[in-house]
Amino acid sequence: MTTKTINVKYLTRVEGEGGLNIRIKDDAVSRVELRIFEPPRFFEAFLRGRNFTEAPDITSRICGICPVAYQMSAVHALEAALGVTVTGPLRSLRRLLYCGEWIESHTLHVFMLHAPDFLGYQDAIRMAQDHPDTVKMGLKLKKVGNEIVSTLGGREIHPINVRVGGFYKAPRKRDLAPLAENLKWARDAAKDAVRWVGGFEFPEFEQDYEFVALRHSEEYPFNEGRLVSNKGLDIAVQDYDAHFVEEQVPYSHALHSSLKERGAYFVGPLARYNLNFDRLTPLAREAAREAGLGPVCRNPFKSIVVRAVETLYAVEEALAIIKAYERPEASAVKIEPQATEGCAATEAPRGLLYHRYRLDADGVIQLAKIVPPTSQNQKTIEDDLRDFVTPRLAMPEEQLTWQCEQMVRNYDPCISCATHFLKVKLERL
Repeated sequence: MTTKTINVKYLTRVEGEGGLNIRIKDDAVSRVELRIFEPPRFFEAFLRGRNFTEAPDITSRICGICPVAYQMSAVHALEAALGVTVTGPLRSLRRLLYCGEWIESHTLHVFMLHAPDFLGYQDAIRMAQDHPDTVKMGLKLKKVGNEIVSTLGGREIHPINVRVGGFYKAPRKRDLAPLAENLKWARDAAKDAVRWVGGFEFPEFEQDYEFVALRHSEEYPFNEGRLVSNKGLDIAVQDYDAHFVEEQVPYSHALHSSLKERGAYFVGPLARYNLNFDRLTPLAREAAREAGLGPVCRNPFKSIVVRAVETLYAVEEALAIIKAYERPEASAVKIEPQATEGCAATEAPRGLLYHRYRLDADGVIQLAKIVPPTSQNQKTIEDDLRDFVTPRLAMPEEQLTWQCEQMVRNYDPCISCATHFLKVKLERL
């Protein structure tokens, strides 16, 4: 009997703190654990006893990379509870704000966190020594996304201009003009990025995933839509809790989500792409095909290409919104508190983000439930690692460990809502 353990103490080039443990016994994978050991932060408890108007600012602190996603899920859930629908220019501004976050988050992942895996570098700093112009382009592209968030949100990180019902202050049309000029450059840069990552070599690995994402009748999904999957799920977001369940595992501070009676599922760019390819712009679809993607992609290693395609889509969507924008008369819809309950889901860069709130008659939050994308993907990540490692046991241990880390980074896990440098320990027993 032979037993060995691949033990990654700290996952690198991911947001937050986590590790990986894979035990191999008698030439078979006997255990896979994605260990999330960053201390719990109790945001759901912090929200209880606070007025509903405070939720956007509190939830934005959950993540510094995707604060907009938490704000958008919070405001949509509270508006659903309070019977309010935001339409017209205010709705468009929310999509524009989400475009900014997708651009900056996807670009960070593509150029700085994931590309080094495919090019054989330990990190983006080393990669920049050989690819300085590409890294500079990535940083400039990320800045375009940051500028959108700053203009609409009041600052780049943890925006302060978002409120339930709209915004504290809607921008003037001329405030958006500089963004449009930068986005025209970004459109060409995003096309180049799709072409660049499409030329990488990808491990052969496909799975029969159940992809889950929002689907809107007309748009590639950001804030609204029904919850659908490629295996028959088609429900209103209000029915989320009837179909999805969370459970605690002993080695992780993050809950594992699963579909009731069906098990693991997959959220994120790959899920959105597979379920909404027809909602992409013609230019984004063309770029995807030129990069070697069809309407269906089941290889998680190619998620880096999909993120680049979504970046191009977000740039085009942002340009279209700015062109059509006219400043609304009011920056927000008036809202009266009441005893109620409601939920919503939006598409964070990393995937589906679900919020549910219960309020008392004064609008004070009595219950808050937040289900982030990474907790929804944990079971699928572990399943992927098990199936990926099994036929590759003869691979040199250092190479196998590297590819296991790369597999985790396919999902761009946001463990605070994994970080630099990774120490790998390979243990033989």
